[in-house]
Amino acid sequence: MSEQDNPLGPPPWLNAPPVDPYPYEDTHDLRSGPDLHPALLGLLPFVGLWRGRGQGGFPAENDYDFAQEVRISHDGRPFLRFESRAWLLDDESKPAGEWAVESGFWRPVLNDGRATDEMEAVMINPDGVAELYLGKAIGTTRLEMEADAIAYTPSGQHATGAKRLFGIVDGALLYAHELAIDDSGLLPHMSARLLRIGG
Repeated sequence: MSEQDNPLGPPPWLNAPPVDPYPYEDTHDLRSGPDLHPALLGLLPFVGLWRGRGQGGFPAENDYDFAQEVRISHDGRPFLRFESRAWLLDDESKPAGEWAVESGFWRPVLNDGRATDEMEAVMINPDGVAELYLGKAIGTTRLEMEADAIAYTPSGQHATGAKRLFGIVDGALLYAHELAIDDSGLLPHMSARLLRIGG
């Protein structure tokens, strides 16, 4: 759109000075950065940087071993950011190629500003799939979520159902992820045991 086409003149940001770096921070380390939002106190054990290994299955033809790094962080607001990257391992436990990446947000449902045990989450991946989860936090060390809605792009993986369980056991983060493709029903997809390496 030219200036002649815009009776209001050029937008105010057109000749604005450069923007400074992002002024806020998020952290997986509870000893630094912003204070954890009070609504997240029940999820405090999950905050951190985790790394470990696991096994994957459906929808791959054969089971496979993988390594994974998960970062669960916060920026002082009442949600957690979830970031995951995994890579395949060969028979000698050496890296054998990049694998799954995923990003999302977890948040407790609030009632009059206070956290309940009900949870909501959104998870997305580059396979063209976005999953909306509803679930519950059980105590401070267990989280169960089941997909309430899944959307996929025309060329994306036809995911139709998913369920995730997370737990802190002996200081480690364990999870199991079940997945349904088309009419398969829920089948084991990925599971792992991750050790805290930061936070």
